[in-house]
Amino acid sequence: MLLSESIVKAVEVLNEGGVILHPTDTVWGIGCDPFNEDAVKRVQKLKNRPNEQPFILLVHSLEKLREYVPLIHPRIETLLSLHQRPLTIVYPDAENLAPPLVNENGEVAMRIVKTGPCHSILKTFDKPMLSTSANTHGNPTPTFFGEVTSDIIRGCDFTFPCDKNEKNGREQMPSVIATYNEKTGELEFIRS
Repeated sequence: MLLSESIVKAVEVLNEGGVILHPTDTVWGIGCDPFNEDAVKRVQKLKNRPNEQPFILLVHSLEKLREYVPLIHPRIETLLSLHQRPLTIVYPDAENLAPPLVNENGEVAMRIVKTGPCHSILKTFDKPMLSTSANTHGNPTPTFFGEVTSDIIRGCDFTFPCDKNEKNGREQMPSVIATYNEKTGELEFIRS
């Protein structure tokens, strides 16, 4: 299957309420349409993840991010443009989103994916995609596709084609997670 065909197929599955296994800009992920409750529940069950634990949402651009987080602090915008590693930001006052996409304080974790097949999927899908690492809750995050368990693979409706041992020439690691503390005026790194 060609890359373009794989992207079209992934988006088709997302639009039909399915769950996909795909490469992100960090580690392999499980993704679905965050506005499809059944798909979100399937991901929670597949991951054996607590219902109250919110997910990360991926988008392809700052413009798409603004549809859900209209007020982005200028320091965050600067960080998004300059940071070398993939960066997930926890934003306050999310709009047009409900649990489990936001936490009890109305915050949402979102990341702009700038390159690769995941960026192409997001651009074609043209809305956020719920994303989580391709492992069950509490187990190690797989650093490449060959480490994804068969239970996770079987639980997805579409697996993005890949070389099962390919590491994309770099060590795969989760994104940096940060938030901006309005009171202190400082960035707080939750995971670095």
